[in-house]
Formats: sequence, C-alpha cells, structure tokens
Amino acid sequence: MPTRSMFLRILWKLLGASRGRLTVALIALTSGAAVSSALLNVNLDAERKLTQEFRTLGANVVVAPPSSGDASLADASVLDRIAALQLPQIVATAPYLYVAANSGSQPVILAGTWFDQVAKMNSWWKIQGDWIATRDDHEHCLVGEAAARQLGLAPGSAVQLRSGDRAIALTVTGIVATGGSEDSQILTSLDSAQILAGLPARMSLVQLSVSGTAAEIEGVTRRLADSLPGVEVRPVRQIAAAEGTILGRIQGLIFWTIALILVLSTLGVLASMAALAMERRRDVGLMKALGGPVPRIMRLFLAEAGTLGVLGGVLGFFVGVVLARWIGERVFGVAISARFEVLPVTIALTFAAAVAGAFPLRLLGRVRPAEILRGE
Repeated sequence: MPTRSMFLRILWKLLGASRGRLTVALIALTSGAAVSSALLNVNLDAERKLTQEFRTLGANVVVAPPSSGDASLADASVLDRIAALQLPQIVATAPYLYVAANSGSQPVILAGTWFDQVAKMNSWWKIQGDWIATRDDHEHCLVGEAAARQLGLAPGSAVQLRSGDRAIALTVTGIVATGGSEDSQILTSLDSAQILAGLPARMSLVQLSVSGTAAEIEGVTRRLADSLPGVEVRPVRQIAAAEGTILGRIQGLIFWTIALILVLSTLGVLASMAALAMERRRDVGLMKALGGPVPRIMRLFLAEAGTLGVLGGVLGFFVGVVLARWIGERVFGVAISARFEVLPVTIALTFAAAVAGAFPLRLLGRVRPAEILRGE
C-alpha cells in the first residue's frame, strides 16, 4: 500500500510539472476524442436518420398480381393482411387502381390511391394549389402537370371523367410535378377510381415504403411474400441497392476519418512527449541512482500518458456530443442523440493513442545515472 501511495503521489507531481507540454498533449487528445466521439455518434444514428430520409423519396417495395398470371388486379383484402402483420418497418402503404378514362374526347389515366399515405412516401412532389388531406375525399383530384397541359386544367377547374357507361365529376385542387408517370395522370381517391371502373374492392398494386438497411428490407419482403400467397412481393432493387451503397460509403468514410484523427492525435502526443523526455532526463537519472527499477519508472510515465488519455477521452466525448448535434442539425435537420455506449469506446481509443504517443519516454530507460550526476 505505501508503494502504491508513493506511486500515486509521484504521478500527481509529474502531472503538475511540465504543464505546458502536457496541456498541448491533452488538447491534441481531446480534439481527437471529440471528432471521434462525434463521428461515432453520427455513425450509430446515421443509418436510422438516412433510412428515414430515404422513406420520403418513394416506395421501395411493390405488391402486385403475379406478372405471369391471368389476374391483372389484386383483391383489396391484401391491405388488411398487410396491416395485420403489424410490421414496424412499414412506414406507408399506398394502394393504386389505374383506370383508362376519357375527359371529353381526350384519353387519360385515372389513378385511385390513398393520399395520406402517398404524402408520407412522396414528400418531394411539387404541388401548385392544395393537397388532398384524406383518403375518403370523393369530390376532388390532383392532376399531373403534363395531363393538366393536355386537358387545360388548373386548380379549381372541374373535370368530367367517363369509363364505359360510368362517369364521375371531380374538382382539381392542385397540379403536381413528380418527374414520373404521375405527371400524365389524374389522381383521386381509391374509392372514386373503383366506382368509375366498376371494380369494388379491387386494385392494381400496392406501394410500400419500408425503412431499414437493404438486408432488413429483404427480410420484410420475404415476410410479406410468405404471408401474402397469390400476389408477388418485390423490392425496388435500384432504391434498396442505392440505400445500401450510400450507407456503406458513409460508414467507410467515418471509419477512415476516425483512424486518421487518431493518428494525428498520436503524432501530437508524440511531439509533446519527445520534448518532455528531454526535460526529464535528470529526474530519471536521479530515480535510477536511488535504486528505482526501470520497469517501475516506465510504468510511472505510461500511467501519466494513460491518465491524459482517459481525461482527454472523457472531455472529448462531451465535446463530441455537442459537435454531433451540430452535424445532425446541418445534415439531417434533426439533432443526433447522445449515445453513451460511445463513451468507453472513445476513452479506449484515446487511451491507446496516448500510450502509443508516449513511446519517446521509453528512451529514458537508457539514461545513465552517473552521467546525470556529473551534470553531463
């Protein structure tokens, strides 16, 4: 116990001496720990935040009648079976029924859907006018910009649609620009499209917005396929692959950035410790002259570096949390949550960098007491 107490007292004295050199080393370690902590926090939240952002860019899973079968329409009971699965990864479910109709002498495609669900997965659509808020609105419609030019429609216009001997009258609430096939369509409620087509409880397909990684989306797709016999469930491969590629690249970038930051922190500690080693030659010579074994002297200096590493890791973690919040607000528009499981990882990384940077102190083991006592 006395030996440990003496060790701790000497360690405290060492930390109190050479404050300038040690402060530089601590700043280097804290800076590296802060950036590492911020990037680790971002990495843990990046996948969740990015998948949330991806879910506003359209459907990534489609449920439709088999392409090789005779049926061209699916039963609307598929929607109930999807809801019954209660899969938390499904962010939005939008059924569609496409009907070939005429507005006067002009042919047009009418798409019936659930507008509340479409809004969740296509928030990037540009609209001139007003959106339709509910799925049960049988009196209004949205018109794609190409169809609006063809039919001469604008917000507030009335449009008569006919299919066979059935007809419906709708009022245009808005003109939408999507960059897709919807630009040439008129969109209304699913019920209205079913009435015009004379196809109650039928639909052409269901678009799903599923959150998660590419592997998780594949898992949800398999679960749906197993639970929905008679229909085809397929992911939109391009979107799923793009999500996986972007996530992989971001995680790779974060890994190599952390590695570079730790190397730079180690070099900063290395420079400070090299200068410190020259200053402490006399102290080491005196310790050795008094009978201090070299391994114990080295443990003393490594403990000093390790203490700096732990302190820098703790300080850097909390600075990194603030930095991660700033990054999250700038990149994702929301704050990154503090993940306290990052704290031990940050401390371990900073401790390793500090001990690696203390390598020059090992050279003090070669100091000869006789030379120091002679003043050489």
